[in-house]
Amino acid sequence: MKKIAIFPGSFDPITVGHVDIVTRALPLFDEVVVAIGINTQKKYLYPLEQRIAWIKDVFKNEPKVSVESYTGLTVNYCRTRGAKYIIRGIRSSADFEYEKTIAQLNNMMEPELDTFLILSSPELSAISSTIVREIIIGGGDTSKFLPKEVNISKIP
Repeated sequence: MKKIAIFPGSFDPITVGHVDIVTRALPLFDEVVVAIGINTQKKYLYPLEQRIAWIKDVFKNEPKVSVESYTGLTVNYCRTRGAKYIIRGIRSSADFEYEKTIAQLNNMMEPELDTFLILSSPELSAISSTIVREIIIGGGDTSKFLPKEVNISKIP
């Protein structure tokens, strides 16, 4: 049976931290799906199509990575995709507590679903999409925080 892992998030935009987590997870799984969750209550800086294009470009040379979008609960998406694993990045103890709770609830809903929490590389632990969006909106230099494939030439 193929080991499929889902890396869920909004990826608005994808950061070098996200790329690091996916890259480090690849040896563990046969396929990693970068899954963009769509929350109708959330306002995004970049449209879904742009985020998908960026992620595809970032991982264009990695056949084990695919990109999809979904709505609803991540656990339901995993079930429909046949995935038994969720990947989440951890930057801090606060992230750990939050992700631990979500992982436990997901496992209660889908007992065969396991979550792999991957510690961020120390030099990337301060990077989050939320902070990067603020830098973008403020007109700052994001070159250290975004993959080279993500061209932020102007605020959308």
